[in-house]
Amino acid sequence: MSGRLADKVAIVVGAGQTPGDTIGNGRATAVLFAREGATVACVDRVAAAAEQTVAQIVSEGGTAFPVVADVTQEDACREVVAAVLERGSRVDVLHNNVGIGAGDQTPSRIDPEAWDRIFDVNLKSAILPCKAVLPIMRERCAGSIINISSVGAVCAMPTVAYKASKAALNAYTQSLAIGNAKYGIRANVIMPGLMNTPMAIDGIAAATGVDKQTLIEQRDAMVPLRGKMGTAWDVAHAALFLASDESGFITGVALPVDGGQSARIG
Repeated sequence: MSGRLADKVAIVVGAGQTPGDTIGNGRATAVLFAREGATVACVDRVAAAAEQTVAQIVSEGGTAFPVVADVTQEDACREVVAAVLERGSRVDVLHNNVGIGAGDQTPSRIDPEAWDRIFDVNLKSAILPCKAVLPIMRERCAGSIINISSVGAVCAMPTVAYKASKAALNAYTQSLAIGNAKYGIRANVIMPGLMNTPMAIDGIAAATGVDKQTLIEQRDAMVPLRGKMGTAWDVAHAALFLASDESGFITGVALPVDGGQSARIG
């Protein structure tokens, strides 16, 4: 690799993943960051998931360590940053990759408890880590924050809570970018489209009873570019660009990584 993140310290929130046949967005991003020279704090609420990601990174000669935390809790987010600072004096990159959609429904059927849980997780898991890391980045007048949203924020979906929460994350990130530009901190959103990841394929197949291969074929057919879903590596490479100095004049952007899916709204 080319060392695009050489000597940088990155926090990847949601660096573990649910079990499945492929790699998830968070793990792929953590691994790619490490391959490009970053020291990576792999944060997940499931210890085994974080440790598996760290083990993969270390096996490749990279540097990483696990941090177990529920990032919907403010104290836990402060503890994550403290754990990272114990190993150094800086945080260069914060990558927030937590999201759920379980229990989501159509407007006429949405349950208030499901709505509250989806919003609670999908927004707090980004807002609170940002709040914890901003003082460190402001002191250094540098830093890149990347939040993982979804093209569902801008494309039509039958269910409402996930879409609304991701649209809110886009809006939050825009405010984050403008409010911290004077400190040299950049904040951007990646909006993945249909991806072949464990959460998407194994999770949906288990929830709906649809055969995995059938589900893959159905989702592939919805993607304009080559008629094929993306992978977690597509998201990871976009994140690498936004984390690196190559994107030093880019902030407040919502970047679709979706094979042209969102272009259909134009």
